[in-house]
Amino acid sequence: MNNTANRGRLNYLPVCLLILGLIVSALLIAGMILLGNVFAGAGYLHMLERLPAPDAWLRWVIGDISEVAFYKHELASLGLLAGAGLAHWAHRRGKAWQGFAICYGSGLWPWLIGSSLLGLLLSNLLWGWSVPRYGWQPTFAAFVSVPAATVLLFGAGARIALSGAVMGALLVTPLCLLIVNFVCNPLHLPAVIGNVLGMAIGSVIAFTLYRRWPALVKPEPPVAAAPAPAPQAGNHGLIWGMRRVLADFSEAPFFGNEWASLGLLLGVVLAYALNPAGPAYGSDLLLPILAAQTLASAIGVLIWRRRWMARGWYPTYIPIVSVAPAAVLAHGGDALVVVTCALLGALIAPPLAVALSRRIPGHMHPYIGNVLSMALSTALIVPLIGWLIRSF
Repeated sequence: MNNTANRGRLNYLPVCLLILGLIVSALLIAGMILLGNVFAGAGYLHMLERLPAPDAWLRWVIGDISEVAFYKHELASLGLLAGAGLAHWAHRRGKAWQGFAICYGSGLWPWLIGSSLLGLLLSNLLWGWSVPRYGWQPTFAAFVSVPAATVLLFGAGARIALSGAVMGALLVTPLCLLIVNFVCNPLHLPAVIGNVLGMAIGSVIAFTLYRRWPALVKPEPPVAAAPAPAPQAGNHGLIWGMRRVLADFSEAPFFGNEWASLGLLLGVVLAYALNPAGPAYGSDLLLPILAAQTLASAIGVLIWRRRWMARGWYPTYIPIVSVAPAAVLAHGGDALVVVTCALLGALIAPPLAVALSRRIPGHMHPYIGNVLSMALSTALIVPLIGWLIRSF
């Protein structure tokens, strides 16, 4: 029985390696093409103006990989993937320097990244027409939602990865488009609220469909939801805290690893050094965004350190991909904005996410509670900061 199961897994291995090899090759080729535009000083607005030209589309799609952190730049995206690949290699070989185990130690990173990238590609193929017509659109949403959550909840397998990718492109992205364009924009709300609400609603629909038709994933019951590692004994001091803050930057795509985060940050800093009009939508607010994100995570890790120790994982990353960058983009990079959004985001968003995740049904990935917390926290804190600015 075990031998049969092992043979089944091995049959998938060549296909998985082939797909991963094709993805890596395509990214390397794309990187060489894109670097020409980057070094030539082609910024974000220049990319939008050139759409739907093939080189601009290539930059747009690869930039989507780092969109969740509000960087939207191909160098940041390629850095994230390179760092994550290194972290997976180190994890598989038990290297002491691997950092926090990528994908919560599940060993599912190849399947997760394959499903997420396929979902991103399908999302842009189906809905990319809206970008040159209307300007910025959340085509990135499938990369950080249902595909990865499906793999983490149900495990490895081509059917599972494909189902997650298709569900992400068919459900999450169009819902984000609808909410952003017909709710957030008319009401002048930050677009991130529509993005994460679309992820939450699309995920609920997807996991409901999985339960109704289990053949979409596999007939066996799902494995325990991640992230839920057992609490680990050890020193949760200054070095741990610094590592945790760094790892939080790659938590949104379900990596949660220092090397992945380091690649992301090095990539976006290099992009900014080459052309400040490149990352962060050409806003020239990358440095205040980075300051707010770092401060938000640092405050969260400090305040909720005992929760980290008791639970083994705590969603201190939430302000990094919601409240902090949204507030800076909405109200500017002044010190008052940076400090206030970081403090309020760290205090409110993580415990709210935990409270909501506890109420998510067992057949759904609890990340749904995290994205709902992003929406509610941003809707509360960003207008509050605007009121504080007007008052003082």
